[in-house]
Amino acid sequence: MINFVLRRVLYMVPTLIVISIVSFGLIQLPPGNYATALAAQMAANGETLQQAQIDALEARYGLNDPFFVQYLNWMGDLLRGDLGQSFLYNAPVAGLIADRLPLTIVVAIATLIFTWAVAFYVGIISAVKQYSVLDYVLSGFAFLGLATPSFLIALIMMYLGSQFLGMSVGGLYSPEWVDASWNFGKFLNLLSHLWVPVLVIGAAHTAALFRIFRANLLDELHKPYVVAARTRGTSERRLLLKYPVRIALNPFISTLGWSIPAVLTGDIIVGQVLSLRTTGPLLLEALLAQDPYLAGSIILIVSVLTVIGTLISDIVLAWFDPRVRLRSI
Repeated sequence: MINFVLRRVLYMVPTLIVISIVSFGLIQLPPGNYATALAAQMAANGETLQQAQIDALEARYGLNDPFFVQYLNWMGDLLRGDLGQSFLYNAPVAGLIADRLPLTIVVAIATLIFTWAVAFYVGIISAVKQYSVLDYVLSGFAFLGLATPSFLIALIMMYLGSQFLGMSVGGLYSPEWVDASWNFGKFLNLLSHLWVPVLVIGAAHTAALFRIFRANLLDELHKPYVVAARTRGTSERRLLLKYPVRIALNPFISTLGWSIPAVLTGDIIVGQVLSLRTTGPLLLEALLAQDPYLAGSIILIVSVLTVIGTLISDIVLAWFDPRVRLRSI
């Protein structure tokens, strides 16, 4: 097991180097840079940015330097714990991300718990009662969740909340609690709004995990070892939980690698629609403004989380199923 973990950790090093290059390179792909994007934005607002001002901005931030020069400068600062300066906000990137990170983590953890709990419970019910009315209803909701865009669900929730609940579902706090200091009342207000982004962001993830878990559980329920255990008089509850469910969880666990970063950033459009102060809308603003350090840092963090999530899922899967680590020796 130790060799298995060490090998996976060593694989992370070159992977993270490649990810950092790709993350920074993605920001350089669109034509122009922050200075030209700022000029275009000002022109759309009826203002003018002179060419001399554009040249001064490019010289100040080194926007015309070769790609690898900019990348090495960024990585050098990154290794010293400095994520750079955001051109868009004229503030340290680390501070901007740290400001959005607590609420992002709260939404991510709540969404993960909701997604796993619902997909696990509903998947077992649907598989055990295959081809029943309940199975068709649950599968129908799953297909609906997969087919409906998350931002559309967010808009529907906003409408229903406004028309029938008399509350605004945008943001994570009521307006009077946004700038208030932390106390129990603000915590309760957060909980009263948290269910909306959790439900919206988690809908598609829950539906996907439900379909995966149901399919794998159905495959296990018809195998000879299940039939043999049933003929020996093993109770259905014990038989289900001890053998088929445990094996069917393997693909369920393996999705942890992409589930963590997916729910941590949330759906970017959903975050924009619901006015969430999370990293998703911040990334969108940085990309539109071609802010390389802010956008590159967020993309890098998400990518690193993907690698770490995959490592965690590999370790948990190897611990959960010895066949995985034995095949990798």
